[in-house]
Amino acid sequence: MQYISAEAAIAHIQSGERVFIHTGAAVPEILVNALVARHAELKDVELTHFHTEGAAAYARPEYAKAFRVNAFFIGKNTRPYVDGVNVQYIPMFLSEIPLVMRRGHYPIDTALIQVSPPDAHGFCSLGIGVDITKAACDVAKRIIALVNPNMPRSLGDGLIHHSRITHAVYAEDAIFESPLIEVSEVEAAIGKNVAELVEDGATLQMGIGAIPNAALSFLHNHKNLGIHTEMFSDGILPLVEKGIINGSKKKKYPGRIVSSFAMGTRKLYDFIHDNPMVMMLDVAYVNDTDVIRKNDKVTAINSAIEIDLTGQVCADSIGTHIFSGVGGQMDFIRGASLSEGGKPIIAMNSITGSGISKISAMLKQGAGVVTTRAHVHYVVTEYGIADLYAKNIAQRAKALIAISHPVHREQLEKDAFEFYGKCW
Repeated sequence: MQYISAEAAIAHIQSGERVFIHTGAAVPEILVNALVARHAELKDVELTHFHTEGAAAYARPEYAKAFRVNAFFIGKNTRPYVDGVNVQYIPMFLSEIPLVMRRGHYPIDTALIQVSPPDAHGFCSLGIGVDITKAACDVAKRIIALVNPNMPRSLGDGLIHHSRITHAVYAEDAIFESPLIEVSEVEAAIGKNVAELVEDGATLQMGIGAIPNAALSFLHNHKNLGIHTEMFSDGILPLVEKGIINGSKKKKYPGRIVSSFAMGTRKLYDFIHDNPMVMMLDVAYVNDTDVIRKNDKVTAINSAIEIDLTGQVCADSIGTHIFSGVGGQMDFIRGASLSEGGKPIIAMNSITGSGISKISAMLKQGAGVVTTRAHVHYVVTEYGIADLYAKNIAQRAKALIAISHPVHREQLEKDAFEFYGKCW
C-alpha cells in the first residue's frame, strides 16, 4: 500500500462534490483538517455524516461558501451552527440511511474514512465505525483513507480491501476516546428502575451516557444477557468479564455482541480488536426491525428530550431547534415491541437542569415526534415506571404524572383536566 500526504490526497476533492465523513470516534481528523485548510480554493462542497466527534470546523459560518453540511445527526460539534445557513439536518431512520445510498438516491463522490492497516490478505477494517460508513464506501466514487494502527481491527462487515482505497494516508494518532460519564444520584435512580424491567436472557440495546451506564451497573445479578445494539461503550465490559453478557439466549448471532459502531476508552477499543465475540455490522442489518424482533426479550433503552401526556416522544429537537437526531430510536422501539417478551423503554430525568419538567401537557411548538404515542410502551424516570401500552389518554396522563417531578405534578394535573377533562 502506497501512502501520500493528507494534503496531496485531499487535493483530489473538487468543488461541488458530496463528501462523506466517517462516524463518531472514527472521524479521520487529519483528512478533515486538510480539507478545511483548502476552504479558499473550494466552493459548495457538501459534507454529510451521522454523529461525529472532533472540531467540525467546516460547519463554521466563515466557511459557508466552501462547505455546506447535510447531517443525519446533530452532535455537540455542529449544534451551535444548525440554525445557520450552511448546516442542515436530514431526519431519517438510521436503518434506512444505507438504503438511500445504495439505491442511488444519495450518491457519494468521496468518502473520508479511518481504517486499520491491511492484514496479510490486504484487508483493512473500518474498526469502530461500520454503521452507515460501509454503505458510503460501497457507493463512493473515491475513498480517501487514513490508515492508523491505533484503529482496532473489528470483525464483521467492516473489512475493505486496500485495492478499493483510492488514496491512503498513514498516521499513528490516538483514536478519539469518550471517558465514562460519572453517574449522578438521579441517574442512578433511573438506572435502577430501568434494571427492574430487564429479565434474565434479555437482549439489550442501549446508547452511550450516564443513564445506560447506570442501568448496566444494576445488572450484576442477572444471567445470560445479550447485546444487539446500534452502538455500545465501556459500560458493558464489566458484565462481559463476569459472564453475565454472554449472548447464549440470542437467536441472531448467539454468543456474539452485535453492533454497528462503538465509542469509549482505549480499553473498549482493545476489547474490540480482533475479538470474534464482537461483530460490527452494517446498520441496515443491525437496525432492521425484522432482524431485531427475532431475538426474544429485546429490551431497548432510549432517551428523550420531552414527552407529552399522551405519550408523544420528542428526541431530536427543543422546539424548532434541532438538538440531535432520529437515530435508531424508532428502529429499536418497534423491534423490541414486536420481539417475544420485548420491552421498549424511554428513560429520562423528570426535569431539565434548569428545573423544567420533561413531562409536559403538550410538546413545545415545532418539536419533532420521534416515537409516536402509538409506539411508546415504558417510560422511566427517577420516580418510577409508567407502562403506557394499551392505555387510553387519561390513563397515560395519570401514569406519566405519577412519575413526574413532584414540583410539577399539580400543574400537570390541572393541564390534564383542562385538555382531557371529559375523560379525566
